[in-house]
Amino acid sequence: MINRGEDKPPSRPMKRYWKVAVVANIKDDSKPRPEGVPPDAFADFDHIETVDAIRAAIETDGHQTVFLHADADLPYTLREVKPDICFNIAEGLGGDAREAQVPALLELLRIPYTGSRVLTNGISLDKTLTKRIWRDRRLPVAPFQEFTAGDEPLRPELKFPLFVKPAREGTGMGVDLKAIVKNEKEMRERILYIINTYQQPALVETFLPGREFTVGILGRADAKLYSRHPEWYEKDGFHRFPVLELDSSRSVTPNVYSQASKSKEVGEEGAPDYVCPANLDPELERKLKHFALRAHQLLYALDVSRTDIRLDEEGNPRLLEINTLPGLTPDYSDLCLQAKAEGIRYEDLILEILYLGASRWGMVAPRELPPSHSAKK
Repeated sequence: MINRGEDKPPSRPMKRYWKVAVVANIKDDSKPRPEGVPPDAFADFDHIETVDAIRAAIETDGHQTVFLHADADLPYTLREVKPDICFNIAEGLGGDAREAQVPALLELLRIPYTGSRVLTNGISLDKTLTKRIWRDRRLPVAPFQEFTAGDEPLRPELKFPLFVKPAREGTGMGVDLKAIVKNEKEMRERILYIINTYQQPALVETFLPGREFTVGILGRADAKLYSRHPEWYEKDGFHRFPVLELDSSRSVTPNVYSQASKSKEVGEEGAPDYVCPANLDPELERKLKHFALRAHQLLYALDVSRTDIRLDEEGNPRLLEINTLPGLTPDYSDLCLQAKAEGIRYEDLILEILYLGASRWGMVAPRELPPSHSAKK
């Protein structure tokens, strides 16, 4: 039988307190960048301060934590440490599906972990494949085309200006003001730059001139059974975070949400303006949250995700990409800003992600439903 993301992995013995390993790739700004890698290589890695914050949040509920580097020694350190569960935020070390590396290893070793599983993390980093899935299931995406050689003819539905970026990167890598191309010559130059610099295909899509948003999703159909905050969830078991608007008009790359602008601290000069909750009419807000949830479900994402959406010239939402490993830096990462805007403490957000993941492995007992809820079953 095909094992999709909603299938439950083998259960683990239930106990109150766990040894939780936070697995991550860490930035080391003190080391010189290796020769031959892109200028923004490792931009999606986490700072050790983020790991420390996650560990501190988990420890507030009595668990023991340890940090494990997601490097080539991880199989050996996992066997040595023997964690009950891994809180996975690892981006991986190269390759088309690098975000799936740690989940694949953990499943091989039968170690529980948080977040989406192997197939979802492998697909979601591939923007072209993700857009094809969404498009085929009638979710709105801008016209797009992947270039692997650089000399492929441009499809007639793609009209200038266009936007060019790496097909398999995140965190705004490979995105700057030159990503917007206005003619054939600029497009070909940018495509070749992406292919040669990032050693992967280039994704070309219609440039969307409208407002940009991101929407976080938390939960699953039975989330209320295992959550310590069942009031967060709607009847379908999912929590839609407040819509966050990313206003890059005054950033270092005006109207382009680039890696350079993302690297700025919130409120710093040259950083985007983060507006949460975004000022939206009710119908647009409903559409954005609906599309984010459908994007999450169609890729079989688990526990948590964040979907980026931008408006076209007529004000219609178009899905950009989904992040199944959303950043979790307090007071900085988009998802954390969304949680804070509705009064969710950082500690509660981290613990909720932990317990949602653990419940899939039989590590959390379901709560008793009130009689009114049970009667509806």
